[in-house]
Amino acid sequence: MDWETLFNLIGDDIGIEQINKQIDKEYLEYDVFPPRNKIYNAFELTPFDQVKVVILGQDPYHDINQAHGLAFSVKDGVKMPPSLRNMLKELEDDIGCSRLSTDLTDWAEQGILLLNNVLTVRAHEARSHHFIGWQRLTEAVVKGISDHHEHVAFVLWGNDARKKKTMIHARHTIIESVHPSPLSAYRGFFGSKPYSQINNALIIHGQIPIEWCDNK
Repeated sequence: MDWETLFNLIGDDIGIEQINKQIDKEYLEYDVFPPRNKIYNAFELTPFDQVKVVILGQDPYHDINQAHGLAFSVKDGVKMPPSLRNMLKELEDDIGCSRLSTDLTDWAEQGILLLNNVLTVRAHEARSHHFIGWQRLTEAVVKGISDHHEHVAFVLWGNDARKKKTMIHARHTIIESVHPSPLSAYRGFFGSKPYSQINNALIIHGQIPIEWCDNK
């Protein structure tokens, strides 16, 4: 199984042709993030057969130069968004890793699918592409990963992500808490130790743990 095969299997059911038509129209009429060629960046960096962790985000960042197709990630040199700042604070508290890079490409290349629930957004308009139907795609992706992998650690932060829990087979590891957003991080994200939980689950299932630090 690979992403192309999965997308071919689910395309008609989720209305991928209609999604693509709507997206083409949006990019013509509005400023939309991420750049058109980065919409599927998460899938390009993390091949289907190499997925061992899924971290579900919500929408892409909607300010200029932020979104590049990986949930929570921004390129180095871009002002750090608050949710990512909280993620890296928890990373340091959890495993003592003081990470400097805000670009999470190295996580993706180790098998972490950094997948937003909705893959595009209009500039400066949060949740503006919820009408397009991306949720059908991400639900099908989560189910496809669950069905075709022996073990994956699924990380569900916030209510939108937690709705995917029913699609995940019991043989997988599910790690859940509130979202790392400043609005909720102090209500259960801080202190939840997701990174050590992920690595412990991978080790138990004979998988290589994630190197979270950037060694910079």
